[in-house]
Order: sequence, then structure tokens, then C-alpha cells
Amino acid sequence: MIKYADRFTEWLVELGYSDCFFVAGGNIMHLLDAARSRMRCTPFVHEVAATLAAETFNEIGAVDGRRAFVLVTAGPGLTNAVTGLAQSWLESRELLLVGGQVKSSDLASGGIRQRGIQEIDGVAIARPCCVVAERVESPVDRAAIAGWIDSGRTGRKGPVFIEMCLDAQGAPVAPDFGSATNASATPATAVSDDALVDTARTAARWCREAKRPVLLIGGGVTRETAARVRAALVTASIGVMTTWNGMDRVDAGDPNYLGRPNTWGQRSANVLIQQADVIIALGTRLGLQQTGFNWQAFAPLARIVHVDIDPAELTKGHPHTELAIAADANAFLSVLLSHDLGDHESWLAFGREVRTALPLSDPANTHAAGYVDPYDFTMAVGKLASANDLIIPCSSGAGFTVPMQAFPQKFGQRISTAKGLASMGVGLSCAIGAALAGGGRRTILFEGDGGFSQNLQELATVAVNAVPLKMFIMSNEGYASIRMTQRNYFGGAYLGCDTRTGLGFPDWPLLFRAYGIPALDLDERGTAHPAFLEAFNGPGPAAFIVPVDPEQTYFPKISSRVTASGSMESAPLHLMTPDLDWDVAERVMPDLHAGV
Repeated sequence: MIKYADRFTEWLVELGYSDCFFVAGGNIMHLLDAARSRMRCTPFVHEVAATLAAETFNEIGAVDGRRAFVLVTAGPGLTNAVTGLAQSWLESRELLLVGGQVKSSDLASGGIRQRGIQEIDGVAIARPCCVVAERVESPVDRAAIAGWIDSGRTGRKGPVFIEMCLDAQGAPVAPDFGSATNASATPATAVSDDALVDTARTAARWCREAKRPVLLIGGGVTRETAARVRAALVTASIGVMTTWNGMDRVDAGDPNYLGRPNTWGQRSANVLIQQADVIIALGTRLGLQQTGFNWQAFAPLARIVHVDIDPAELTKGHPHTELAIAADANAFLSVLLSHDLGDHESWLAFGREVRTALPLSDPANTHAAGYVDPYDFTMAVGKLASANDLIIPCSSGAGFTVPMQAFPQKFGQRISTAKGLASMGVGLSCAIGAALAGGGRRTILFEGDGGFSQNLQELATVAVNAVPLKMFIMSNEGYASIRMTQRNYFGGAYLGCDTRTGLGFPDWPLLFRAYGIPALDLDERGTAHPAFLEAFNGPGPAAFIVPVDPEQTYFPKISSRVTASGSMESAPLHLMTPDLDWDVAERVMPDLHAGV
């Protein structure tokens, strides 16, 4: 006889899991002992970090196809991990979280709040943000476990939580217990193959008939598909844009690349997508960040083809669409590119003119002497980065929105971010997961000092594992986005947004020195600092403290405006703040009412 924990862990290995990210605890003692001899086990300081790291490990994709899962103890182990579950749920990413629980005989019943030590109903807490949340009170067979896990891997992906009672973990079972295998479920495609071919043919015809077509690629298009269709995509005479989650599916230097539209997107991309007459949106929800909060004004001149795996996203009521297709975006893209999409070189030439006229580093931004321009700095790092690097932009302001606007991605890089939950402080944990998956690939993290402070305990994990992580701390003494909100809407009545109003930050070089991690305190020279390249290109981890003006402005941005009736509404994507000069607006968006 063997313990059920051993049998369960053997099944995880068979299902592709090779890495266990964990924080040790008494209520997972059998599971952790079983994983110890079968997997690479990496301890983390905090459960949320382990969860975020595993999500990014799987999202980035390990070089040898490995998968990571998370093991946490009962009670606070689970509650600490909830942020990771929520992020995985909103970003539609695979994540397996296995949690301990007290013995089944110690579970609370009869209305009492707690009987077992550290007992809390983890399943009830996790269920709203999980594809599957199940408790194992006695051993269940492989088919059940594999079925739960498969639910989070197929269709629209998402987290799976399995909570296992302590007595179930240690229960004796036969070595072949529950050994019947089951085939992985094949996600049902909401449209038939014939229907997919027909709708792709229609979309291709609309492209041929159009003058200004755009293909918007979201995270639902996998990196594997992007690599497979790259030759056809680059040579297609159609404008190609990406969402933030689809950013690394194309190269910023591709001749038909027209940028990343978004509420906090590139102004040139926003101007161009608003003038498109056909938009084929693949593997993107077309959520409010993508369309702008004034979604009624999104793509006013376009017929929209919306392809998404989740039918609910197609029927949510916004934005307007002419053709909604519940299907795998990867299959649709492959079929679409087999068709003639027409010749739109004049549209692409216009797009390049617009991108030249509206630079990514907007001249409206200002900063005091002694600080770096975060836009110019991010672009400089992007030029130095290789096509093999892993990139993690995180939190907000100089650490997130600036890279998402200005970073010049190279094909082959893997870029991962998470703006659905928009949680501060997840960057370091996600970057560790990416680096562990990367098998030695350099990992670049952009993070604000405020966000970095929320999980800086994981510097211990960085140091112990000597991960090749280059950490750029955009140091502006606080929360840039909150400071900007309090300045714009409350007349500069600052509170809890910087060191002058209550926030505390460490002596950064001293902090990194405590963990044995080299740190470089940069100045206004940025990447031209004489010690920069050695630290950036050297092995192992390194930190860079990047001085950003606390009063730095972050333009362009979407602002609210007063309507004719006196109410407030968000501006449409093409009318970002600050307003363009009239002659520039007339030149870059002749097909729209400039409104400036």
C-alpha cells in the first residue's frame, strides 16, 4: 500500500507537471513529501508569489514543455493565494492550485465557524474565480482529477483549485488505485469546421473590399500559432495591431505593424483603428480597456468581425459587431490567412506616416533635471534587449503603461502582463515564474517602487535560485497613477501616494545588498551610465534603480469630457489628451471629425 498523496502526485507527473511551487505547512505535509521525490520543488516566501509565479511559468511556456502547479496549506495558505487565482481567472490562464485542509472528521458542521486548526472553507472562497473548485475528503480516482485539471486547460482557460483533506492525503491505497486513464477532453468548437471556413471566407472578402482593414491580434492567438503563420502574416497587405496580451505575437518592426490601441494605448494606433473600415478581432474580449469606456464611439467607421472562444464575450452588448464567431482564434487565423486579403499598401503607407507624426515619446511630457524620461529609457532598454529575452511590465505608470506604450518588442521575446485585475506588486513574483520557465533566458522586469515594495520579500527567492532577472525599479517615491488622480481631480490634495504623505520606501541599494544582489543606482544618463551594460548583460540577477520625477506626466491618455448636456463621458480612443494641433489632427485622421 502507498499513500494517496503519492498516487495523486504520480498522476500530476503523468499530466505534465514537473515543478511544484510551494509554501510549506502542516496541512500539506503528505503532499509535499510526495512531490519532493518526483518534482523540482521551489519554495517561496509567500503564497501569492508562488501562485503568480506558477501562472506566469505556464503562460510564458517552459522551454522544455514543463508545467508548474502550486501547493499551499489550509487557511491562510489559501486566502493568501486568492489574488493569484483572481488574476488567472480574469486573464484566462491555466493554473492548478492544490490546497491542504484539515482532516475530514474535523471539518466544521452544524453552523460552527471552525473546528480544525487553520480551517476555512477554501472551496467556497475560491469557487467564484475558478473553472473548477473541488474538495477531496477521501481518495478519488485519476479520471476525476484529470477531468478537473483538463477543464482549466481547454476552451477558455482558467484556474483549478483542488482542496485535499489531511486524512485523504495520508490514506493508504493500492499502487494501482484509480489507474484507469481518460483521454483529454477536446474543447467543443462553437461553430462547425464548415461554418468556420465560411465565416473566414466572409471576413476575407470584407478585407478585400475594404480600404483600411485592421487585424487585431489578442492573447487568444498563441505564440505557437504566431510563429507558424508568421511568414503569411508579415507579407499580408493588411494593417496588424495587437492587444497588450497579444503584444509579442508580432515584431514592432514588421512592415504592416500599426501598434497597440488601448485606453492607455499608443496614440498613433488609436487614431488608426478609429479610421479602420474593417476590423477582425481575434482572441480578444474587446473589453473596455480595448475599446475605451466610451465604447459606443469605438471604430465608428468599421465593420467588426469578433472571434472569441467564449460565447458570453460575444453577446455582452459592447462594442458593436457585424459578425460574431464563437471559435478558436488560432484555427480562424490560419484559415483567414489562406485567403487573398487584398492589396492595401496605401493604407499601410498612411499608417507609417501617422506613426512617424505621433511619436511614442510624446513631447507634451515633462520632468525635472536629474531624472530620466521613462519613455525614452524604456525604448532604450528595448533596443538593447535581445529577441530571446522575457519581458514583464507590471503595476502602472512608469512600470507598466509606459512599456505598454513604448517598448519596441522583437519577435521571439515572450512578454507577459496582467491588467484585468490590475494588482500592484505582482511583477516580481511573475518575473520569477518567467525566469524559472526560461531555462536561463534573461528576464526583464519593469516595476514601480510602490508595486515592488508589496512583494519584495521574494528577493530571497531570486537570490537563492540565482535567476537571471534584471529588475528595473522605476523610483518616483510613490504611486504615480494615484498621485496623478489626486492632482487632476482633487487639486493636488495628496494623501498616501508618496513619501511626503505617509508612504515609506527602503534604501534600495542597501535592500538589494542584504540579499546579495548587485544594484546600480542610475542617474539621468539612464542606459548610457558607464556601468549599465556590464550589469545588464552579466549573469544572474541585478537591480537598476531608475530615477523618475515624482511629478512626471504620462501622456497621451484618455480623459473625460463634458458633453453638450453637461454630463461627463470618456473621450473616444482617437481624442487623447493633450489635444493635437489642428493641422496635425487634420493630417493624421482625415476620416474623422478631429474635434480639436
